[in-house]
Amino acid sequence: MTDDQAFPPVTVTLDSGPTGAGSIDDFELFYARRALDRFRARLGREGLLELLAADIEEGNAFLRQSALDSDGSFTAGTTVLTTRGLSSGEFLAWMEKAFAGDEYALLTAHPEHYVMAPGADGAFNVVENIGPHVCSFFMGGWGTDAMAWATDADELLPESEFPHKMSSNLFLADGTVVGRALTQFGDTPDGFTASLTVYVPSACPRDVLEHHLRHYAVEFRNWITAAAQTRV
Repeated sequence: MTDDQAFPPVTVTLDSGPTGAGSIDDFELFYARRALDRFRARLGREGLLELLAADIEEGNAFLRQSALDSDGSFTAGTTVLTTRGLSSGEFLAWMEKAFAGDEYALLTAHPEHYVMAPGADGAFNVVENIGPHVCSFFMGGWGTDAMAWATDADELLPESEFPHKMSSNLFLADGTVVGRALTQFGDTPDGFTASLTVYVPSACPRDVLEHHLRHYAVEFRNWITAAAQTRV
């Protein structure tokens, strides 16, 4: 085989051994989550923040400069999820309880969730990845008429089809608005549809937006699954 020829793909299949259901990928995901839970529990919130302090400083500097370079303009992207077997009301009721004080349920929805907890002045503090950058920001309003943008956003869906809407600014501790979020939920005959829009500073590289759309898919799928598992 010459240097310019590609090697044939290598595949590995599980023929026997484990008796439980699942693929090798399923097994790996289970063990990865278990290991991550152990490190989160051992380090705790303060330990994680201390460990990630340099990363957060660098990530926040990136967001601050991106917001400055964008001069108030944002680029939007939307992830759409379809759920069957659970209503939007059931899911949103679970979400309300989780955000009211179940940080564990919020953290475990994504490997790159580090802190999700109430902050000062009613805002909610999140430490997670924005693209490749670990950032600490807050969700909520900021300043007078801070949420006015949501009333005429291009991504706003009809109230009749998506009656459950939540919008937020994403801002740093110094008040710099570094993003926005608009989530909309509408019931279907057998479940609900979630339209999840994120807005990043327009100066950000495209992969920052792409990775957050993937981030949405992972965390909301896991939150929806967790909500379904709590039903009596």
